[in-house]
Amino acid sequence: MNSSDITPESLMSLAIAKALDGIEQGQSPFGCAIAVGNQVIACEHNQVVAGCDSTAHAEIRALRAACAHRRHYLLEGALVASTCEPCPMCMSALHWARVDTVVFGATIADAAQAGFHELSIPAETIIRLGNSSVRLQSGILADDCRQLFDRWKSRPDAVVY
Repeated sequence: MNSSDITPESLMSLAIAKALDGIEQGQSPFGCAIAVGNQVIACEHNQVVAGCDSTAHAEIRALRAACAHRRHYLLEGALVASTCEPCPMCMSALHWARVDTVVFGATIADAAQAGFHELSIPAETIIRLGNSSVRLQSGILADDCRQLFDRWKSRPDAVVY
């Protein structure tokens, strides 16, 4: 992809595709993609169940992969697309990595409605209370992101946590 191709929507499409891969592997319906400049540097899905790791959210896994790729713990200038609004843990980690912008599709309320045990603290509240400079944009391919929950719930191996 060249820089004119990387838009919030195109990056979200990659995150959605990765979430679908995760669902097919018996994982929960979350995906995250990270780009810096004209390059996608990470695209991961949630692996909480497979890894027996409550921190293995898609955003955390994507941050780890992106930082490893860049060989640095900061991701200044990064655009992050998450299929669901980042939870407080993930939003804090995105802040600490100093990403520029986070876009998301489904909301914390959508995840809770699907059965996930969410903390009802919106990412916008974390940013505001923490005085973070991360820009946040909601509603990117939201219907497609919400459909991930239906796809996942139709599987007999769906595990809510």
